[in-house]
Amino acid sequence: MSQSQFNTVFLAQRVSLLRTLQRMVDNPSTAEDLLQETYLRVTRALGERPIEHLEPFVFQTARNLALDHLRARRTQARNLVDDVPEQVLHNVAAPSSSAEDAAHAEQLLKRLSVSLGQLTSRQQRIFILSRLHGASYLEIAEQLNVSSSTVQKELKLIMAICVGVANRLNRD
Repeated sequence: MSQSQFNTVFLAQRVSLLRTLQRMVDNPSTAEDLLQETYLRVTRALGERPIEHLEPFVFQTARNLALDHLRARRTQARNLVDDVPEQVLHNVAAPSSSAEDAAHAEQLLKRLSVSLGQLTSRQQRIFILSRLHGASYLEIAEQLNVSSSTVQKELKLIMAICVGVANRLNRD
């Protein structure tokens, strides 16, 4: 497919591509940047090899760029604390809690640990990837070779268990 044919396809799909990117990254300016990068990447790919199904290729390229952006943003947010000098971190005031609050939190952690320990190994892995590593349903599904809906259902079950543990502790 030639560059002029790609330009025609790109212009015809521009609004749809932009809407898709805006939904993914939730930022109009970033979506515009990713749209421009999509154009450049597809142009580069066309120069290297023929692409039979151009429209799906364009959308997949845009989606991959958006996912890369979101992954980088999540990593940057996690690493933000790394840029703060340790002395500054130690000078941040921690909220004071009573001995009763501390005992309650310790009891909750113990009960949660017991309940989470009874999950299947796959459920434990889903919980760790989602809640500790911030992985999306799709990323977890791909890593564990299951469907995205399976991940969603398992997490719903796991979170119900956690809420149940917290509710029982609050009633006791």
